[in-house]
This record gives sequence, structure tokens and C-alpha cells, in this order.
Amino acid sequence: MRRVLILGSTGSIGTQALDVIRANPERFTVVGLAAGSDRSGLAAQAAEFGVTHTALGAVEAEQLVRDVDADVVLNGITGSVGLGPTLAALESGRTLALANKESLIVGGGLVTAIAAPGQIVPVDSEHSAIAQALRAGTDAEVRRLVVTASGGPFRGRTRAELADVTPSQALAHPTWDMGRVVTTNSATLVNKGLEVIEAHLLFGIPYDRIDVVVHPQSIVHSMVEFVDGSTIAQASPPDMRLPISLGLDWPHRIAGVGGPLDWTVAASWTFEPLDEHAFPAVRLAKQVGVAGRTYPAVFNAANEQAVDAFHEGRLAFTGIVDTIARVVDEHDAPDELTRESLADAEAWARRAADAIIASSS
Repeated sequence: MRRVLILGSTGSIGTQALDVIRANPERFTVVGLAAGSDRSGLAAQAAEFGVTHTALGAVEAEQLVRDVDADVVLNGITGSVGLGPTLAALESGRTLALANKESLIVGGGLVTAIAAPGQIVPVDSEHSAIAQALRAGTDAEVRRLVVTASGGPFRGRTRAELADVTPSQALAHPTWDMGRVVTTNSATLVNKGLEVIEAHLLFGIPYDRIDVVVHPQSIVHSMVEFVDGSTIAQASPPDMRLPISLGLDWPHRIAGVGGPLDWTVAASWTFEPLDEHAFPAVRLAKQVGVAGRTYPAVFNAANEQAVDAFHEGRLAFTGIVDTIARVVDEHDAPDELTRESLADAEAWARRAADAIIASSS
């Protein structure tokens, strides 16, 4: 019986994790729940699962991680505010099922320095797929990682055709049902850029050996290419409950958590190169990842400000990545990476992004 603490319990990841736990009461028990601001939703979940330890907001969530005895902490918080809970989970020695990619990307060396081998289990479908595929060979046998991208709702459009995209169009993702920020990031491919940084930090593969390929069907969730020419792919219908279940009980699989592919029906899977002119976010993210220090934090913070401005009608869709690029270019990173330097860099990036957005309006 695994004792599970869920952070971001009322969000998409959290509610699907509770679906998995609800269906497998003999394998899991919920010992704590934390939500961002949905007090009534949190109360309803706590009542259903008999949970007495709850928290609202990232600060309370971090303290909950330190106070509650759990085997695994599922961090499903959105945004860099999840860094504190991520560090708390790792420092406590608990398994961290990580859906909050921003905390790893922003924290970088702060996170990897304290994580024991195998302590972080990725929950993003792409990184879960890579983790599964990596079991087919040794680290020395890996040639490259191939991260798949659906291409979002604007796949195939030119940069000029993206200029007049509306927020409602950006939120119409063809495959996944996610929150506003993540869905918009998928439309700009900022999300894929963040996932490339995450893949580097999780698996230690250099950036020049991590590629992105567009796969509109979202069936192959990522691939690992080995030195002998073999490529191992993880394929399944797009359902986050599968990677969530692996995160909760890695490396064990849970029967019936997701439906299999139907091999009796004809289907086509296509793979296309990424158009880096129309969608420059991945190339920029790789540059930021190589630079390290506080640059990934600045990239992420500037994006969050730009996404808000886009949805508020103050910034064009193409202005999101343009704003990020300008903020990153203006940033002068300190030599030392600490929680304080990260906080300072994020605050600076938000101010810088706001100023650039205001001047472009």
C-alpha cells in the first residue's frame, strides 16, 4: 500500500490521479491533498478520501510535504511556484512523481543536486515514455532522445498566418484537455521547449542529442534511439492516467488504467519535421538550457507574463515567443544559482516582460 500526497489535487493531473487511486484502493491510500485556490473542491476530495491533512497554495503545500508521512509526492502544481514543494519532497527522501516540469526546469542544478538516482519519476507523457523506453538498454547504448509533439492547433501554419490567432483558437488543442497556460504553451510549442530542457535534466542527455518531431496523432509519446540503430517507442492512446499511474507506483504497471490501441482498425501515424521558423520556441529553449543558471527561470517567467497578456488582448500570439527572446537576451545571469537568485531573476523577468509588452501595445 503506497501512501500518496497529491499537490494540485483539484487540477487536471490531480483529479486524474485520484481516478487511478479510486479504482485501485488496494494499492494506494491518500494521506494529503493540496490545491491552489479551490477550497470547496479540496474539501470535497478530502471528505471522499478521508484525508485530514490539506493545504491551499504553494507555501502551505511545501509545509505539508515536510509534515506528512508519504511514500510518494505527486507534484501537479502549475508554474514555478512548485519549486519549493519539489525541493521539500526530494529533501525528505520521498519519491517525487513530477508533473510540475517548471520546478525542475527553473530549479535546474538545485533540484538535480539533491535528487537521488531514481527519486524523480516523470509524469509528463513524453518523459514517462522515454523512461519506459530507456529500460530497453544501458545509458551508454543511447544515441538520442526523440520527443514527440502534436504540433498543437496551428500545425502547418506559417509565421505570417499565426499573427492574428485568437485566444480561443489557441485553447482548442486537438488532443489534450489541459489548463490555460499549458494549452497555450502547446500552441506556441513553448511547452515542447520546456520538455526538451526537462529531458536533459532528467536523463542527462546533451541538448544536441535531443530532437523534437511532430506527430499529430499523439499515439507515440516519445522515442529512444540506440547506438545499434534500434528505436524504441512507447505508444498508447492519449490518456494521462497511464503516465500518472506509473508515477505513483514506478516501475510497476496497473492493469486496466488505460485502454490499449485497437490493432484491428486501420490507422496511419505520421511524423513531420518541426518548422522552427514558425515555431522558434524549441530552438530558443535549447539555447536557454545550454546557458543554464537563471536563464531557464527567466524564459519561464517571461512566458507566463506573455501568455497572460495574450489572453488579455494586450499581445499578439507571435509576440509571446518574441517577448521571451527579448527578455532572455537582456538577462545578465548571476554566477551562483540559489533560491534567492532564482526569485530575483524571475521577478526581474516579469518586470522586463511587462515593459516590453507595454511598449508593443
